[in-house]
Amino acid sequence: MTVFSAFSDEQIIEFLKSQVTDGEVFTDSDTLNKQSFSSKMTSDDSGLALAYIEAKTTQDVQGVMRAARKFHIAVIPQDQYTSTVVGADGLAGSIVLSTKQMNHIKEISKADSLAVVEPGVINGDLDKAAREQGMFYAPDPGSKPISGIGGNVATNAGGMSTVKYGATKDNVLGLKVVLADGREIKVGGRTLKQAFGYNLTQLFVGSEGTLGVVTEVTVKLMPIPIGKPTMGIAFFENMTKLAEAVAEIRISGVYPTMLEALDNATIEALDKYEGTHYSDNSGAMLIFKVDNSVPEVVDKLKELMDKHGAVNATVTTDPAEQANLEKLRRDMLPAVFAGQNHIMEDMAMPLSKLAPMMDYIHELGEQEHLKIYVAGHAGDGNVHPTIVWSKEETETPQAVVEALQLMFHKTLELGGTISGEHAVGTLKNQWNNEELGEDVDQIQHQIKALFDPMGILNPKRKIN
Repeated sequence: MTVFSAFSDEQIIEFLKSQVTDGEVFTDSDTLNKQSFSSKMTSDDSGLALAYIEAKTTQDVQGVMRAARKFHIAVIPQDQYTSTVVGADGLAGSIVLSTKQMNHIKEISKADSLAVVEPGVINGDLDKAAREQGMFYAPDPGSKPISGIGGNVATNAGGMSTVKYGATKDNVLGLKVVLADGREIKVGGRTLKQAFGYNLTQLFVGSEGTLGVVTEVTVKLMPIPIGKPTMGIAFFENMTKLAEAVAEIRISGVYPTMLEALDNATIEALDKYEGTHYSDNSGAMLIFKVDNSVPEVVDKLKELMDKHGAVNATVTTDPAEQANLEKLRRDMLPAVFAGQNHIMEDMAMPLSKLAPMMDYIHELGEQEHLKIYVAGHAGDGNVHPTIVWSKEETETPQAVVEALQLMFHKTLELGGTISGEHAVGTLKNQWNNEELGEDVDQIQHQIKALFDPMGILNPKRKIN
């Protein structure tokens, strides 16, 4: 049967261009190849997006949604395009809507301890601007130098400071969001306490562009703590011993800013990448930080680490040395990924179950003869196991797929979640029923239908 389309692609694109008055509309194949789902992984949705749009104003975003509704076209919201779960790649025939050019810091208010920013503002740039006024923006994902606040909001990004300051959701006060029907709404506000109405602000945080497109974010800022921060490293026999130490540190009253774990395989990769020799020390490294150098706090940290067999522990208040340690942690991924196919995962555990999970991952790697690197934000139970295999293999080995499934099941069995901070995207959306249960899974779809009855916002992502 022949299907006749009422409008050609050219007519749709012409209408799009009429609606995007400040931004740019790209339809060339080079741009679309970089943005499309088919360029990232094999899928039934192979094929190029219809258009890639860099919006510069809220009016551009609203114009895109008008066109999408008129022609029943999927819209894929995108910020700086750093998703690790295939959450922002264009689907065949879709409109990819980027907000990375909406990158202005509208306000920094020291008096109100907040900032108002557009979604394309880079996390690190906001933090730098805040620090110039004696404040700082606390959320610190590993992608801080490259990820945008809009993407951080969409995925509820966590990171290295979550152990003390919380994830993105704990630092968002208010949002402006363009809905699927083109309306812009304001939720939340400028106050640290808000109890009026349902908490729609937190509903949008972590919604991965499936409920609306964020156009403005009001975030909490913190005053820079008095005193010099202290940072250091310690080495343990293995990740299990490290996890046991972390669990005790977390309930000690020390309140660390950072507790980052790297196993021996990861340290070896970093040594090769950085030209260092940390792997000579032992089987696991803990990078830790506290906001000041109060002797009682530092002494307590050392005491608890020593109790669990820590060796070669060193601390520093020197900013340059601390920057090197932070760089070591941020370079973890390029070091591990170098020259290898890889899948990095993102599970979060109750702190009491972190050590058993470390044991399980190690045993699984040996059992399945897989190279698994394990690192993560140990202070909040967030584990990032990365499985690697040869570049010569074009398909993901079945052993890797099975190992990931076993990890997910073990995580849920121990009371954890299979998405701690990287979101759900396309790669995990079929696990919703498994983690959430059938009733909650159904409610998730009802919420989606309420906000996006035509199903045009980032379809097949988050809740499938």
